[in-house]
Amino acid sequence: MKHIYFCLIQFLVFYNLSFISVEAQECQSSGTIAGTSPPNGQCNTAYGAACCEQDKIYDIFTCSPPLSGATTATLTLNSFEDNGDGGAPSECDQKYHSNETPVVALSTGWFNNMSRCNKNIVIYGNGMSVTAVVVDECDSTTGCDQDHAYQPPCDDNIVDASEAVWTALGVPRSEWGSMQISWSDDA
Repeated sequence: MKHIYFCLIQFLVFYNLSFISVEAQECQSSGTIAGTSPPNGQCNTAYGAACCEQDKIYDIFTCSPPLSGATTATLTLNSFEDNGDGGAPSECDQKYHSNETPVVALSTGWFNNMSRCNKNIVIYGNGMSVTAVVVDECDSTTGCDQDHAYQPPCDDNIVDASEAVWTALGVPRSEWGSMQISWSDDA
């Protein structure tokens, strides 16, 4: 009888590890880039943004995790305003957006060659939800250059959000920065 339980446990462990392995394979790094130190004053660290480090190796991604009814992601904080930590105007409309407007940038795979531009997504977190407009890409394929405000590439699972999104989710300002959420396309 102990042998049967042992075999069953081995099977369950193997099955779970196989499942994890398959999940991890769905979006793997598509390469790396080496960081470069930004020129003095060229990396905006507002909202806790990180600056690239000289010779640090950063993973890049052309994909994002597959979408489901409620896709798990990491919510990060970004300023889409002129002189904000996002750098250039938003890719979808070449404009800056107020921190009071619920807007987001999605990781490269989810941004999907601008196919989500100006479309609404619903973000669920902290027991609440908010609808936000996709206005930009959180570039997962490159970084550490002037176009990206000398910040590293985004991870493959980022929803980079304005202050208005964090406020609507009822997150205390002292906890803004990074939070696990789920999101879906607005039906």
